[in-house]
Amino acid sequence: MTHEADHHMGSDPSLAECADFLEQIVYFLDNELDAADCSAVRIHLDQCNPCLEKYDLQRTVKSVVARSCAEAAPDELRQRVLLRIRQVQVEIRETP
Repeated sequence: MTHEADHHMGSDPSLAECADFLEQIVYFLDNELDAADCSAVRIHLDQCNPCLEKYDLQRTVKSVVARSCAEAAPDELRQRVLLRIRQVQVEIRETP
């Protein structure tokens, strides 16, 4: 019996199977998978709690980052960061 057959009969998915799905989670969250792959990821997440937990974590992180990116940094902070970037660029150019 294949891992897929075992999985559908209620046994835990293999680590390799989970690794494959975990790689696809980012694309799934960004709606970058075709319908068949989306369906396969949904089925796996419905049957695998560890992967579902990792999916929920990724979704939460993506949401927090998206919210954070909507805020503008204070102008003073932006100027300090830009100055530091220029300093590092000069140091890199001067390093033999």
